[in-house]
Amino acid sequence: MTKAFALILLFFCLWSCADTQEQRSVSGPVFGTSYNIVYEASSNYQKQFDSLFQVINNAMSTYIEDSDISKLNRNEIVAIDEHFKNVFDASKDIHRETSGAFDPTIGIIVNAWDFGPEGSVEQLDSLKINSLMSSVGFDTMKRFGNAIEKGHPETYLDFNAIAKGYAVDVIAEFLNSQNTSSYLVDIGGEIRTKGFNTVSGNLWKIGIDDPNFDGTQSYSKIISLSDKSMATSGTYRKFKIDPNGSRYSHIIDTKTGYPSKTNLLSVSVIADDCMTADAYATAFKTMGIEAITDFLKSHPELMVYLIFENEQQELQTLSLNNFPRE
Repeated sequence: MTKAFALILLFFCLWSCADTQEQRSVSGPVFGTSYNIVYEASSNYQKQFDSLFQVINNAMSTYIEDSDISKLNRNEIVAIDEHFKNVFDASKDIHRETSGAFDPTIGIIVNAWDFGPEGSVEQLDSLKINSLMSSVGFDTMKRFGNAIEKGHPETYLDFNAIAKGYAVDVIAEFLNSQNTSSYLVDIGGEIRTKGFNTVSGNLWKIGIDDPNFDGTQSYSKIISLSDKSMATSGTYRKFKIDPNGSRYSHIIDTKTGYPSKTNLLSVSVIADDCMTADAYATAFKTMGIEAITDFLKSHPELMVYLIFENEQQELQTLSLNNFPRE
């Protein structure tokens, strides 16, 4: 073998080895929950993921004192970034489509019921709720370029019901930019998929939890997902019990300011992007089965799976708009 030919073989080996695709998995804490990203690539993108999470946190985390959204809530002048613009504009669209059922300004009421970063309001009663509700109304907020105008100085903006889904999309789009052919991005149960699981050779398998109030986990169903996103909103994990022993959930009715009273325990939404699925899953939780069914007649792009209690307090499920059987 000539020296020149040996060098060519060595170069080919180094080039091909460096470009070897393999399934990778990274996970960790983020946004008060955890993430798990499985993807096919020749490189480890952990640092890039962490950087993207930090940028999103700095823009929209109400738990970070100097984030853009926290400054805005304190009525400070803020120049918002592209991530904030994307989420604000999408929220406007979904707020309009759902006739206000999705409203990111309900955050002040969420805090009052002790489900947010500000803590509970003492002696919470109907008068206090009515007073707080005077500052609720996403339709009073407007965006002019990179500036946000608030219609009421006490309005509290909170993107918690859409930001996780958006973060999933940001990670997915980064992977798309790296020509990744296969991935599953999961942040706190909000999911986006592409391709298939290259280890199993099957489409991505996603479990939908049973609504178990005791904290145990079992699955209502397991579906196959590819090139779609799914988000689930439920009342069976994030709830509180008042001094009278009554259970109330973190899903606040944007019309009344009170925790949503419904027999719906879990809503799963499949859409093209996770931001959309995330927001609609929250909105549907306050709308009720009849309103959801009617809404979906004009939104065939959304597939929905409901778990609810019937009149006999038995669990029942309903699949709408061709939600996957398995």
